[in-house]
Amino acid sequence: MALLNILNYPDKRLHKIAKPVEVVNDRIRRLVADMSETMYAAPGVGLAATQVDVHERVIVIDVSETHDELLAFINPEIIWSSDEKKLSEEGCLSVPGIYDNVERAEKVRVRALNEKGETFELDCEGLLAVCIQHEMDHLMGRVFVEYLSSLKQTRIKSKMKKLAHAM
Repeated sequence: MALLNILNYPDKRLHKIAKPVEVVNDRIRRLVADMSETMYAAPGVGLAATQVDVHERVIVIDVSETHDELLAFINPEIIWSSDEKKLSEEGCLSVPGIYDNVERAEKVRVRALNEKGETFELDCEGLLAVCIQHEMDHLMGRVFVEYLSSLKQTRIKSKMKKLAHAM
């Protein structure tokens, strides 16, 4: 396994739309393992392949307090979402140090492939539902700060550019 480089907002590569995975093979399983290691080391609760400059539809998530309940979603799709919305504070490994409230569906049902290439469905609520929606946005080339006002987006871009130049 290897730690992968996480792209930082406003990197243009974060806006690429991920392509579906054609076949779940050893390369994809290695990507899931590397993404998992990267997510845990960051530390974070979710990571989309887009964030590590791999533009395929792969997400890893672990919202457990013990960090031992890894979920891998390959070619995920939300097949149902509740009408009820909830405002939750979000952060992002691609936008370090920035947290703000985003409104999302309170519950979702996701269908995806696992690491064996088998289809599964999962009903999600709470942090897991937020995380699924957040990471799926990445696969569509969208970063959570884009839900915020243009003034906040401009401030965040400036702060992220200053951080990048300081490194």
